[in-house]
Amino acid sequence: MMTFFSILFILLVANAIFMFFGLNEISEKTVKKTKENSAIPESKIYPIDLISSKYKKAV
Repeated sequence: MMTFFSILFILLVANAIFMFFGLNEISEKTVKKTKENSAIPESKIYPIDLISSKYKKAV
């Protein structure tokens, strides 16, 4: 039983370490993307006119 809990504890610690480094890399990538995309103007998105559509919603 002690062996099981030691292996479980080691795996939990390893998982926490990998998650910490993985989340740091993701946040760094998003910061770089937002800096690169700040010069690009935003495109306008227009709503879809669903009333004139010939497809009806299933009831």
